[in-house]
Amino acid sequence: MESTKTILVTGGAGFIGSHLCEFLLQNGHQVICYDNFNDFYNPIVKEKNINTIIHNPQFSLIKADIRNKEELNQVFQKYCPELVVHLAGMPGVRQSIEDPFLYFDVNVTGTLTLLETMKKFEVKDMIFASSSSVYGNNLRVPFSEKDQVDKQISPYASSKKSGESLCYTYNNLYKFNITCLRFFTVYGPRQRPDLAIHKFTDKILKGKPIQVYGEGHTARDYTYISDITAGIYKSINFLNGYNIYNIGESVTISLNKMIETIEKTLGIKAIKEYFPGQPGDVGLTFADISKARNELAFDPKVSFDEGIEYFVKWKLSQI
Repeated sequence: MESTKTILVTGGAGFIGSHLCEFLLQNGHQVICYDNFNDFYNPIVKEKNINTIIHNPQFSLIKADIRNKEELNQVFQKYCPELVVHLAGMPGVRQSIEDPFLYFDVNVTGTLTLLETMKKFEVKDMIFASSSSVYGNNLRVPFSEKDQVDKQISPYASSKKSGESLCYTYNNLYKFNITCLRFFTVYGPRQRPDLAIHKFTDKILKGKPIQVYGEGHTARDYTYISDITAGIYKSINFLNGYNIYNIGESVTISLNKMIETIEKTLGIKAIKEYFPGQPGDVGLTFADISKARNELAFDPKVSFDEGIEYFVKWKLSQI
């Protein structure tokens, strides 16, 4: 980025958000972290995520919900952000099946509220965090931004696709510059405790059984957190109209292979319990990142084996 900016990061105390806030501060930007610290997982985890930057004079923390119009108005009025990185939202496929109304309220109404506030204050630049889940059980692999994405198989995925559609609408009506980034299974230090790599590592360390669904044959394109933050930062430099990019490693790892890699890194064998596949879970994710490579110079650096080593080292440091 050629000049420093004032950047509003929604969901800034979460896993991806806290890493991005650190990265932006290291690059000289003013960061407004907007997060509601909800109870999806222990809010103390989020407090710890930002404890190294909380006292940085370039960092401001706002504890508020993206659905709260008054809070958003006050933040835009006080801090005058030039750019919004919108990471806030309810995560998780299985939980969205349990409470679809909450997911649409936060992920769709919350995004709409944010876009309307941006319009009011004439802020027209946004990065929107979408998800590989919008592809559903796409038969064509690797997944390309050109593929049809109208067959989502969970409310979470559907809410993310709805967010993309809203972003396009505001580009079309008001000439917003919005880039939607479809993240592929992000992992690394500070990963949410409910996600598989973190949950499995924790249970293996404690000698507890891990639950393996679908015989372990599902596969994911795991993307290390530093590659994600690099992808976000590069996309900030290329905000121009409405764009969608896959941000992934472009390598697929089966669930069984993922477990083997954790076992090897820890030097401990997992106790496995096998269950049928779960509703809403896609069989495979695999990113075609040629568009991001060509247009953003996105170039993922961290292999899966390296990433698991870094994650395990961090996890052990937390015990």
